Amino acid sequence: MNTPQPSPLLELKDLRVAFAGQAVVQGVNLRIQAGERVALVGESGSGKSVTALSVLRLLESAQLSGQVLWQGRDLLQQSSAEMQRIRGDEIAMIFQEPMTALNPLMTVGQQISEVLQLKKGLPRRDADSRAVQLLQETGIDDPQRRFGTYPHQLSGGQRQRAMMAMALASEPKLLLADEPTTALDASLRLQMLNLLADLQQKTGMAVLLITHDLALVRHFAQRVAVMEKGHLVEQGSLSAVFQKPEHPYTQRLLDSRPSREGLVPADAASAKPLLEARGLQVRYPMAVPGFRGWFQKHHFTAVHEADFSLAPGTTLGVMGESGSGKSSLAQAVLGLIPFTGALSFGGQTWQNAPARDKALRRRVQVVFQDPYGSLSPRMTVGEIVSEGLRLHQPQASEREVEARVVATLAEVGLSTADFPDLLNRYPHAFSGGQRQRIALARALVVDPDVLVLDEPTSALDVTVQKQILKLLQDLQKKRGIAYLLITHDIDVLRAMAHQVLVLQAGAIREAGPADQVLHEPRHAYTRSLLAAFPNA
Repeated sequence: MNTPQPSPLLELKDLRVAFAGQAVVQGVNLRIQAGERVALVGESGSGKSVTALSVLRLLESAQLSGQVLWQGRDLLQQSSAEMQRIRGDEIAMIFQEPMTALNPLMTVGQQISEVLQLKKGLPRRDADSRAVQLLQETGIDDPQRRFGTYPHQLSGGQRQRAMMAMALASEPKLLLADEPTTALDASLRLQMLNLLADLQQKTGMAVLLITHDLALVRHFAQRVAVMEKGHLVEQGSLSAVFQKPEHPYTQRLLDSRPSREGLVPADAASAKPLLEARGLQVRYPMAVPGFRGWFQKHHFTAVHEADFSLAPGTTLGVMGESGSGKSSLAQAVLGLIPFTGALSFGGQTWQNAPARDKALRRRVQVVFQDPYGSLSPRMTVGEIVSEGLRLHQPQASEREVEARVVATLAEVGLSTADFPDLLNRYPHAFSGGQRQRIALARALVVDPDVLVLDEPTSALDVTVQKQILKLLQDLQKKRGIAYLLITHDIDVLRAMAHQVLVLQAGAIREAGPADQVLHEPRHAYTRSLLAAFPNA
């Protein structure tokens, strides 16, 4: 005898979403039971976020059809006033980027208190007291003081906790979490998911986690639904989908883990270092309150006397949490900030003078985390990629520059045959992965010896990430270029690094061959970082 299934908390029936007649979500059917943790997985543009926003009818210009049944009531048929009551009161949402979701003109405490006053009808004093309690429950240190801080005064993890406290303020039955940990370091991502799981178990609410991070899905979800190009192509229990995926797209997602197979074997011990640092230290001036600041100079040390080297054709991976000193170390290597100690590129070092540093600037290039933010929206692809070449080789003719630019773009997988009028197009006309290839071409066109890669794939989907890492491996094999790779992703380090540095609070806690550091770590901090990657 079959036991009847309980009525779902939320059920999507043939949900379709279109903008200006163009369908972006096509016939989605999904059920979420009370107290269940479901992950909605897919690449950018698959329709995940649009589906979640449609549940709360937050897409004003969208044409919605089908049914969104909330405890049996179709939300698509409810009045605006009823939807206003349901939002936050019964269904709450955590957005991907808290800095854009939080009001910069109100303290985080005021924003949480406002929810409690509007949704729960609490008096101001009681709402403020409950807001402090919620901040404490979500793991924010010194919640009484943090109540009066503005979003920009909090770290990324603290802002995301404040967003979680706001979402939980009205005790919703369903929480929609849209990429809630994307901007956080690995250990913080795991902390946030563990916190979310604990709160979910205590309150009994259901959670729909929207993400493309499969490692987090493995750690958090009970059931998985996979979206591709607006279609829900597969769903089932976590074990069924991850162990025996049926749809080709799901299989491709699960097979998108970065591979070390294409990495150039390198014996760094036998090669003369291309980059060598001895006692490298980075310090920032700190303001001292009161009259003492007139007479005393205080400094914050971001990097403590670091020693490391980088051989030609090898990759040095640098890992650590936010605030560990990774970015300061990278900026020192790039000659962008003052430092003390010795930093040598085959006998050359930074002189803090543009004219004298020009030759070295060509040898050391950088690729940033967010290609959209690092590429000028006012310049064409041809102008972006040729800019460095025109600076470092002013004697080159226009024909020579264009030929070099076209060849470099083709080298990174952007040929003029596949992309007509490529040189005259602007960055916004390309996908995230294509923009990162443009950023790579801009750095490679001047033929550098060292490439600093600052989280080069963290903003990309998993399948695109694998493509970019394979491209980097091929370029290293072909050009013999050395990489200084800044990342918090252990899978990326395993695929790319020959040597690894582990930074904590500006100090090197562990250094050595990648196999040893990532598989047999000696320091407790390294082990804690590795533990932050479920099934990594």
